[in-house]
Amino acid sequence: MKAIRNIFSEIRRYPSAVVGLVIIILLILFAIYTMATIPYHEAVRLWRGGEGIWDTTPRNARPVWVNWFSKEKLPETIVLSSENEDVGVVKEVGLSSSGKREINLTYTFDYQADDFPQELAIFFTSKFSSGENAPFASLVWETPDGREIRMTDMALKDKVSYRISQDEKLSRRVNRLNPEIGLFADPESPDAENPVMLKGTYKLHASVLFFGDEGDVNGEFVAYGKVFGLAGTDHLRRDLTVPLMWGTPIALLFGLLASGGISVLTMVISAIGGWYGGVVDGIIQRITEVNLTLPFLSILIMIGTFYSRSIWTILGATIVLSIFGGAIKTYRAIFLQIRESTYIEAARAYGANDSRIIFRYLIPRIIPLLIPGLVLGVPTFVFLEASLAVLGLGDPVLPTWGKIINDAWINAALYNGYYYWILEPAVLLMITGLSFAMLGYSLDRIFNPRLRGL
Repeated sequence: MKAIRNIFSEIRRYPSAVVGLVIIILLILFAIYTMATIPYHEAVRLWRGGEGIWDTTPRNARPVWVNWFSKEKLPETIVLSSENEDVGVVKEVGLSSSGKREINLTYTFDYQADDFPQELAIFFTSKFSSGENAPFASLVWETPDGREIRMTDMALKDKVSYRISQDEKLSRRVNRLNPEIGLFADPESPDAENPVMLKGTYKLHASVLFFGDEGDVNGEFVAYGKVFGLAGTDHLRRDLTVPLMWGTPIALLFGLLASGGISVLTMVISAIGGWYGGVVDGIIQRITEVNLTLPFLSILIMIGTFYSRSIWTILGATIVLSIFGGAIKTYRAIFLQIRESTYIEAARAYGANDSRIIFRYLIPRIIPLLIPGLVLGVPTFVFLEASLAVLGLGDPVLPTWGKIINDAWINAALYNGYYYWILEPAVLLMITGLSFAMLGYSLDRIFNPRLRGL
């Protein structure tokens, strides 16, 4: 405990180390919070997507904080559900003029954004007897200036979606504009091809006629915005908050396991070679020299291409290819010096066996040299995992920072103006690398006597 207190007292002397340590602690706490709030299986399910998961999410929407720095406010997504009894939704059950069962759904919302929505859609879920004809729905759009625009008439199934923005007939009724523009356009706009937004209260009326005495229907109206959430969305409507959050524990786990495993195994192998010498040391040195000539990244790419892209496979291959690195020769030189120390001779004299000398007397002497290297190695492997993912060799299941950048690159995010798609994971990668670097270099000064005065 006294040694730990001394280390922390030394760390306080270096502001960069304090800042780096604080950031690392925050990243660890954030990783724990992510795993507690979004379980692994839920994160995988959300990342894979599928029918119904991201139906109410806009495509390629910017983060909501974009509006904080812009004079013109981009629209946020509006979701109104009769099943959830949202504010602004009225559901009335009655009889039509012909005496048939009728349900009227009215969606009312105030639209004050400075731009048109991205898309419009409504999703119906209906229940009716199997022997009856499907219920029939009629949709009418009401504008703030009192105009009513007939949208469509359609038969409803158990589940059916009406993509308003893709209705070509409706487009012809609104001056051949895209429906999400024509329905919100001011009819007095000076330029018909570039209409002005008409702000105010809009209503969508859906009248559903049943052909039996029983039946029910609920609808969910969505006006897709152009901003969404704290991180925005991608081309598959996925909220980027999920991979950004889950990328933190994955990056930290990969970096810490790889750096820690390589550092410890390298030290143990060096200690064994330095203590036994002879044939054992010769074999270790020859393996190290051969391994140093191998193209490390190329081998990982081959493994990911021809064998498996699992993160555990890549982690194992990284450790195996890295334990016989240049650090073995550095540690070996240190162990050869320690082996000649008087306390090692004393241990031999009282009959200590080889394993005891290696693990109780040799290795503990250079653990202080291990810690800075371990910390400094973490960002290297964090960037390695992200680099493989950017190259398309990331784990196909896990949502990671590298996968976000890969998707953004494939879909030409920078050319289409979706800078957030690349900048967000890139900033997190830089913060993670910088925090470990600041702490690692400070620890190197603390544990390395030759650097303390620098």
